[in-house]
Amino acid sequence: MSQTVDRALSILPLLAQGPADLGQVAERLGVHKSTALRLLRTLHEHGLVYRQQDQRYRLGARLFALAQEAVENLDVREIAHPHLVRLNEECGHTVHLAVYEEKEVLYIDKVESRYPVRMYSRIGKPVAITVAAVAKLLIGDLPEAERHTVAHSLDYPAYTPRSTPNAAAFLKELALVREQGWATDLGGHEESINCIGAPVRGADGRVVAAMSVSAPNVVVTAEELLTILPLVRRTAEAISRDYSGNTPPKERSS
Repeated sequence: MSQTVDRALSILPLLAQGPADLGQVAERLGVHKSTALRLLRTLHEHGLVYRQQDQRYRLGARLFALAQEAVENLDVREIAHPHLVRLNEECGHTVHLAVYEEKEVLYIDKVESRYPVRMYSRIGKPVAITVAAVAKLLIGDLPEAERHTVAHSLDYPAYTPRSTPNAAAFLKELALVREQGWATDLGGHEESINCIGAPVRGADGRVVAAMSVSAPNVVVTAEELLTILPLVRRTAEAISRDYSGNTPPKERSS
């Protein structure tokens, strides 16, 4: 039974590349045409594949409906939380998860630092959008026209001497973040607080959330905080895999 299910599911990524006929499906699965036909008929009955007039098969509309329904019901916070907890246990610092909604970047989850000196933040509170690492990741992933519109619509408070001064500087920082795939806030909001962040991506590669690790200078310097960037990025990648369902390909047995 498990082999049958595995073969049936293997048909879907094949058809995602484009329509295929019975012979192509059978050859890809390494089975007789009669076996491939039974699998295709079952998938067709459930609306997951569709047989065209030219007798080739393609993905069915039901599959797209299920995928859209699944995406709409995904809770990135629920998926990310166990990863955030593990990261906090490894590094000891405050961990945040944020999303971009209604032109604001909001914290939707937080795991508190184990150190007595901590940064102040709370779930549901908007972040300082022009300086926060999570904001740079989220705004930086917007389409270019929207990115420029947002940048030129913002005020640029001088929280500290390191704060982003204007839209041109913000856009330059966003370009760097897009290129390198991670972001920092090194004293831009509070001189005593440093932060590093990484993106959480959906199945389409777009940034759906951003996570960060923050720590005060009295606990760890900016240089020391940057040494855990690989760990932060691995955590974000793990969340992305769980959220998108893009698991690493399994090894084929010899």
